[in-house]
Amino acid sequence: MGRTQAFDTDEAVRCARAVFWERGYEEASLPELERATGLSRSSIYHAFGNKRGLFDAAVSSYLDEIIRPRLRSLNAPDVAEDAIVEYFTALRAALAQPGTPQSHHGCLLLNAAGAPIANESAVSLAIAGYRDELQASLGRGVGAHRRGIGDGARLQLATVLSSLVIAAMTLARIDKDQALATLDTALELLGN
Repeated sequence: MGRTQAFDTDEAVRCARAVFWERGYEEASLPELERATGLSRSSIYHAFGNKRGLFDAAVSSYLDEIIRPRLRSLNAPDVAEDAIVEYFTALRAALAQPGTPQSHHGCLLLNAAGAPIANESAVSLAIAGYRDELQASLGRGVGAHRRGIGDGARLQLATVLSSLVIAAMTLARIDKDQALATLDTALELLGN
């Protein structure tokens, strides 16, 4: 009979997520992941299969704990008229606040998109799924913010807004001021 797992899986994944978010998949070493999670290499392999399994768990955690809560108001049954403005305002505040992972490291998934790990089909599907989820959520927000907007115009604006989010989150690592200016542009497009 195998040993009982004696650690909090969710907390271990969060700790690993922080390492992957800061360093990227390729640069995150097993010793770093061991230190961050407090787990031995054998415990990581037993619980997650390998480093890639731990990364997949970190991506899932990132989507569930970071991305989807931020998109929640845009996915409500009755999206509030100002939900999209609140989304961009909150995202801007997170990027502007010193010491947050977003302000220093941008987006875990977008960082992975520019790395060799993105060539793996499951990772590229997760990145594309995030982009689609973001654009659909922003589309719902646009529809609520601009009642009566046609489907084509709504999709076009949602595409532009999601591109601005992606640009801002990519720039967050290298040029904070430009990242914030990009989000300001999104707010201006919404008339705020």
